[in-house]
Amino acid sequence: MKPDDLKLDDLKMQILSALQEDLGAGDITTDNIVAPQTPARAEIIAKQDGTLAGIGVAEAVFRALDPAVKFEARKKDGEAFTAGDMLAVVEGEGAALLKAERTALNFLQRLTGIATLTHRFVEAMADTGAKILDTRKTTPGWRALEKHAVKCGGGVNHRMGLYDAVLIKENHIRMAADAGRTIKQTLDAMREKLGKETFIEIEARNLNEVAACLSSTPDCILLDNMSTAEMRQAVLMGRKTNDSVLFETSGNVNLETVAEIAGTGVHRISIGALTHSAPAADISLLFK
Repeated sequence: MKPDDLKLDDLKMQILSALQEDLGAGDITTDNIVAPQTPARAEIIAKQDGTLAGIGVAEAVFRALDPAVKFEARKKDGEAFTAGDMLAVVEGEGAALLKAERTALNFLQRLTGIATLTHRFVEAMADTGAKILDTRKTTPGWRALEKHAVKCGGGVNHRMGLYDAVLIKENHIRMAADAGRTIKQTLDAMREKLGKETFIEIEARNLNEVAACLSSTPDCILLDNMSTAEMRQAVLMGRKTNDSVLFETSGNVNLETVAEIAGTGVHRISIGALTHSAPAADISLLFK
């Protein structure tokens, strides 16, 4: 998914639902202050530095209440901005702008926060060759949006769901073992059934499990909560056994540790915090 690949038509119901959640039977404040058809102009202003995501979604929110709204984006998704920058100008019916304001900002602040945090991780381990990936730890119903924001920040999307890649995790391995199947047998069976075209990843908790994984043909081995020394050893094992195998790591990754982790030679670093813990960006809308 590229930053410009978000399909806004697919988000219409989500936007309308968010507006209905806020509006309910009507905006009793605006309806009793602002006369119908009163024109207004507002500016969306950044109050911090960051990386933009969701500007098109914000426009769609305003357009849902005022189809004739004029929305001029001053920055594109994926672009950096600094505190004080004008991100967009909105002109239209004043009552509609007021009613859409909070919902538009909720989308924009949340997604920009994710893009901004992702970009910080990407910058922290630049030139190492490793990639920053998201996870499925997304807000229910917001996955496409939040993964779009990760892309805007320079990250890479992991699988979108359970349907588009295999990821054999600790609990799968345990259930397979209860049924009498080893890690190698589990991997061999998956490869035979799904073929070479399906991306198969498997989790390993220690170097013995890495060795077991390398005895088969996974595309990627996920090193779960390993020390950096163990990560380096796992990568070396992979280079000696099957140099095409990718190594991914997760767990205990933050802005202070990510460069050291990337330096172990792993190819991918997956970070749930990108989507479950990113702070909302500080962005305001002011009428002019």
